[in-house]
Amino acid sequence: MKKQKLLKGSPLFALARTKARRLDIESKGLKMAELIHTVQLKEGHQDCFTRKETCSERDCCWQLSCGAKMVND
Repeated sequence: MKKQKLLKGSPLFALARTKARRLDIESKGLKMAELIHTVQLKEGHQDCFTRKETCSERDCCWQLSCGAKMVND
């Protein structure tokens, strides 16, 4: 798995917009969390960014920026 780094603010939003463009998602007018949720759903994942206190999704590219505590299944 590729090593991830913590992104916040503009860099995180830029990543979300880049992923949205690749997935043909219109990002105009969406807040960052809304855009990330839309990307998560389009990629076939749960739209859980910043919505959970704990997480077991080890391959999630948003995990470090989300703030959820990692747990084992």
